[in-house]
Amino acid sequence: MSNISRRQLLTTGAMGATGFATAVTTQMASANAQNSSEAQTRVTPNGRFTGKVVLITGATSGIGEATARAFADEGATVHFCGRRESLGKQVAQSIRSAGGKATYQRADVCIEEDVKAFVNACMEQYGHIDIAFNNAGIESTPNTITDRSLEEWINVMTTNATGVFLSMKYEIPHMVRQGRGVIVNNASVSGHVGFATIAPYSASKHAVLSLTKVAALEYSDKNIRINAISPGAVDTPMLRRALAAWNTNFETVSQDYPIKRIVMPEEIARSVMFLCSDEASCITGMDLDATGGYLTK
Repeated sequence: MSNISRRQLLTTGAMGATGFATAVTTQMASANAQNSSEAQTRVTPNGRFTGKVVLITGATSGIGEATARAFADEGATVHFCGRRESLGKQVAQSIRSAGGKATYQRADVCIEEDVKAFVNACMEQYGHIDIAFNNAGIESTPNTITDRSLEEWINVMTTNATGVFLSMKYEIPHMVRQGRGVIVNNASVSGHVGFATIAPYSASKHAVLSLTKVAALEYSDKNIRINAISPGAVDTPMLRRALAAWNTNFETVSQDYPIKRIVMPEEIARSVMFLCSDEASCITGMDLDATGGYLTK
């Protein structure tokens, strides 16, 4: 496997990720089932986010789902969206069955009216939004710029970058009126390093980092903290799709990371929660490197 291809896979994993080889898929599916089962038995009474309302985009699987579960485990009320309605309803029901509080609403972050309705519905039902994790995103197929279709470029940029812009556009006014709020935007290792053949994805994540810095400067004096997080390769459906597309596997890709393993979505969830906690009260306009050491090389 070429060096470029391996690096491409790392960034695709940062997107949030999908699809291992059959043996690896079976192994990780078993691990995920165990993690899901554990998540359903560890809701903490009077957790550190008790009384908080958390808004999450793209939480029907992967990092978004893990983060929704993690916040619910810590006492938060979670209102989340995604395009896959059946999965969204399953995740919400699973959280509620475990004693957590969660509601799902179908929404596409590419559509302004969907985003506006999603945010407004949360306000109407719960009265406030304390935390927002703008996580929704998609990958791009491997291709050079000259062979890339304009349609795919627009689709990836609209989902990953415009989706974050629209989310903040409708979240922030409510937080300003409340006099407080925390936002975390999901970026990527691809927002820091250029990778051949994934121009739309890389450009979109660079845009997320810039949007985060600008928004933080504009609203810091309104008691609103806005940060980003940059995952590397994370065990999600997106990474597994990428591994299958490039005919490689979990073990090979993990060797490119200093920690020599693929990060679990629950680890990213805990990092997001740190940024949203009182322990990070002086942190704004920052991007948290959650790549497992990749950006230090």
